Amino acid sequence: MKQHFDVIVIGGGIIGCSIAYYLAKEKIDVAILEAQTIGSKSTSAAAGMLGAHSECNDSEIFLPFARSSQLAYFELNEELKRLSHIDIELKKGGIFKLAYNDDDKIQLASLLSQSTVKWYEPTEIQRKIPNITTDIIGAAYIEDDVSVLPISVCMAFCKSAQVLGATIHENTCVLDIQKIENTFMIHFTNGKFTADNIVIANGVWSTSFFKQLGLNNRLIPVKGECLSVTSEHLTLEHTIFHDHNYIVPRNNGKLVIGATMVHNEWDEKPTLLGIESLIETAKKMLPDMTKMTIESFWGGLRPQTIDQKPYIGKHPDDDNIFFATGHFRNGILLAPETGKMIRDFILKRKIRTEWVEAFKVNR
Repeated sequence: MKQHFDVIVIGGGIIGCSIAYYLAKEKIDVAILEAQTIGSKSTSAAAGMLGAHSECNDSEIFLPFARSSQLAYFELNEELKRLSHIDIELKKGGIFKLAYNDDDKIQLASLLSQSTVKWYEPTEIQRKIPNITTDIIGAAYIEDDVSVLPISVCMAFCKSAQVLGATIHENTCVLDIQKIENTFMIHFTNGKFTADNIVIANGVWSTSFFKQLGLNNRLIPVKGECLSVTSEHLTLEHTIFHDHNYIVPRNNGKLVIGATMVHNEWDEKPTLLGIESLIETAKKMLPDMTKMTIESFWGGLRPQTIDQKPYIGKHPDDDNIFFATGHFRNGILLAPETGKMIRDFILKRKIRTEWVEAFKVNR
């Protein structure tokens, strides 16, 4: 078994797999070490909404980064399918961000100032979504905020990286990292690997690696619960969204309803209280939800930083240690651009200064 790599990525979620993919494309010898199975934690719990506009309050720095990542998916859709034979299930139709009152509409003002966003009156929305609630005064329509199936994207990144030469080790729990001269020793349950560079992409579980590598950065777990429903009679072609809650349609006709926000909670199991709150919110947006059948429900942990922006960058004291974690609600959306950014750090390519500053570890 191969022991040494140019880069070892710790964490096999969508962020780690994206990084491995973009490195492998550059013929860099990269390995992913995943404690469980690829995409089995936060990635598999996500709804997959690519809400560059709908989730963004920072139009100067975060929106351009998110938008660049969002647009990358339109190229990746065919690129990953060709390499991995996995369909990432890109679902077009956009997002209707609902306004129930004038205050909601005021909060949408900056969003509506963008050329790609259009205001729809209730009658216009009803033509697009006949079952929409009659309690709204309108909605901002964001055509470019599409969705994907997160686990499919993660597996497509992973398989494509493998095709390009990457090595994947599942059920490989990293216990300790040491640096001897210019080489990292990564100890796991049954042995060790060595690498010239390491990337920590372990979601909310990255906190222990920050500490081990001499930093005090802390990630806060924010539990999110979702459920999936289905019906033979009710269909939805557009995502509908209000106050961080959403109903996302899948290509197979199922709808994903999410998501709760429970801060400082490490228990991933969904609760009756959480699922009930999601159902009530969904019924307000789409009253006919009561006729649908619950298929499944689940929970996951979002990694939140102190300022809700991810850490993407170098260790302040070691140019061979990189972090890509803390993506909070936007891990699926930001995966492609995060992968490119870490690739560019490792290859010492130029990166937009404002992104380096915004996401640096010691900000």
